[in-house]
Amino acid sequence: MPIRPEHRQFYPIDWPQLSAVIRFGRAGGRCEACGRPHGELIVCLDGGTWYDAAAGHWRSGRGRTLRREPGLAVLATARLTMPVLATCHREHDTSLNGDRDLAAWCQRCHLIHDRPEHLRRRRLTYRRRRALGDLFEGPYPLI
Repeated sequence: MPIRPEHRQFYPIDWPQLSAVIRFGRAGGRCEACGRPHGELIVCLDGGTWYDAAAGHWRSGRGRTLRREPGLAVLATARLTMPVLATCHREHDTSLNGDRDLAAWCQRCHLIHDRPEHLRRRRLTYRRRRALGDLFEGPYPLI
């Protein structure tokens, strides 16, 4: 994922090279959480189930092999997607750039991991907007 210009200062100068080593050197071009391949078209179902063409079987959203193949009714909801790997900070701290602190995750796994942080920031944004509204526009109407 691209780095916002206002956050660029928090990343090391050699971030593009470090990111490539993590994604393609250590992870081998596959998500470390679910195993999805970088830049390849895959068939996905609702709930994260996907077809691993290299292995020839279906995998769960966590990358585990499914014991049973999905039924035909479920396959009607299938869609094609192309995962892109990103190097992510496990603890949301950009100053920690060690091998254990970074992970190569697809967009789905990255969003799942960041969900609590996104919810926390959303809650703060709503509270900030409400406070500014109270400060400058007065109390809200009782509708």
